[in-house]
Amino acid sequence: MSLDWTALSDGELATLSIAGRQAAFAEIVRRYRQPMFRLSRAFLGDADDALDVTQEAFVAAHQALPRYDPNRSMQAWLTTIAINKCRDWARKRAVRRFLSFALPNDEQVQSIVDEQAPIDDAAGDRQELDRVTRAISTLPANLKEPLVLRTIEGLSQAETAEVLGISQKAVETRLYRARARLLEKLGPR
Repeated sequence: MSLDWTALSDGELATLSIAGRQAAFAEIVRRYRQPMFRLSRAFLGDADDALDVTQEAFVAAHQALPRYDPNRSMQAWLTTIAINKCRDWARKRAVRRFLSFALPNDEQVQSIVDEQAPIDDAAGDRQELDRVTRAISTLPANLKEPLVLRTIEGLSQAETAEVLGISQKAVETRLYRARARLLEKLGPR
């Protein structure tokens, strides 16, 4: 007899995954891979980095499954893990950037050239999306996190507050400030 994985709750999938059923965790990944990727891309501003961070987040989640509380939303739990992985990635990127200043000049030029993403001139909408994504990725973490969770991931103000461990009023204030900063960065279009 075969289980219908799609019919099981997140808590049931977690329990089965802990018991060694790989298909149960595969269903968790299937359910949440797109939201986790969108979240990571919005944080980091780069699709390749976001894919790496998403994978790291799922690996960490798999290892932490015994600590998952079935009374809590699986998406909120995974979002917390993904945000922490994005923070780690950003710290590592900052260290790499700092250390790159120690390279000889010709290597610095090459590393700068390699980091530039090619832009598809035929896709104006795609360019605008990339421009906004890059602008969001430059916001400070305390402004970027509530903005991404509320506007991109669609979490409620209460869920955002729970994930970030702050009050709902703080979420509201940070959203206001994040939107104001984005308007400054993006300017009138």
